[in-house]
Amino acid sequence: MRRTQGVINLFKVRCWFSFLRFFADMLKDKLKDRNVILASQSPRRQMLLKGLEIPFEVKVKDYDEEFPDDLKFAEVARYLAVLKASAIAMDLEEKDILITSDTTVCLGDDILNKPESRSEAISMLQQLRNNTHSVVTAVALTSTEKQEVFHDETEVTFGHVTDEEIEHYVDQYQPFDKAGSYGAQDFLGYIAITGMNGSYYNVMGFPLHLVYRKLMEF
Repeated sequence: MRRTQGVINLFKVRCWFSFLRFFADMLKDKLKDRNVILASQSPRRQMLLKGLEIPFEVKVKDYDEEFPDDLKFAEVARYLAVLKASAIAMDLEEKDILITSDTTVCLGDDILNKPESRSEAISMLQQLRNNTHSVVTAVALTSTEKQEVFHDETEVTFGHVTDEEIEHYVDQYQPFDKAGSYGAQDFLGYIAITGMNGSYYNVMGFPLHLVYRKLMEF
């Protein structure tokens, strides 16, 4: 009986990978005449986009991450995703599809951006512990003809972490490139996250299910 169940599970896994391969091939065929550009130095976003099995190049330009004070939570991420695109859009050729994105963390009415110092990173994580916060990642797809902007939101709950654990994380992992001062895929995410409502990949900075769907429709 146990061996039979193992065979069934192996069959399910093979079916699942065949399912993923089928849709990855569909997207690859859809984009065969396009040049996909990811405007991000983030190794996490590059890794996730590679998971869709499409070729792409990375191109990044500097931009100012300032945003208007009157923007609401999701609007900030959308604004910054478009701002990143505007820095490169003038260089696009007809076959290019540019992907830009931005992730924003919100606790109550406070937007937690990338920390500028050790003390700010520690303070952010102390605020997040024993609380539920929201993570929004916005993505802009841009070509010479059009632009589409979309976003996803995930609720993340932190349990208790000590000051010592927080300080260890900040000192060892240097989360100064991460909104909210943490990555779900590393040490603090492992020990602090007790619940999540929404896409895990959205918290990592790239809502793959939406990126795939929107690229198929673009």
